[in-house]
Amino acid sequence: QVQLVESGGGLVQAGGSLRLSCAASGRTFSDYAMGWFRQAPGKEREFVAVISSSGSNLYYANYAGSVKGRFTISRDNAENTVSLQMNSLKPEDAAVYYCAATPFGIAAMKPSDFRAWGQGTQVTVSS
Repeated sequence: QVQLVESGGGLVQAGGSLRLSCAASGRTFSDYAMGWFRQAPGKEREFVAVISSSGSNLYYANYAGSVKGRFTISRDNAENTVSLQMNSLKPEDAAVYYCAATPFGIAAMKPSDFRAWGQGTQVTVSS
């Protein structure tokens, strides 16, 4: 099993950028595809992005339509980290962001597909 801890959340003005990081512990990090979800108050947890496990040095990613072109997911298997670079932030991007691990590859986009979760980090976007 892998344990996950997010960091990097905070307050940013609309149009600004933030970079979230997720540190993983456990020897099997590279075996998992890694994803980011978000949850705003009163709303369901929403898929943001997922990146493939390290089959080779070529990674694949999927993004929610609402963040495509603005957010970039990346991973560093040597450091056991996955990151989410968020640019051109909008007030509707405000949420608690969660890092998660899945054995099902980049087709996994439902929370039930993911087996391990971090505690979340708050992102607030002021208009």
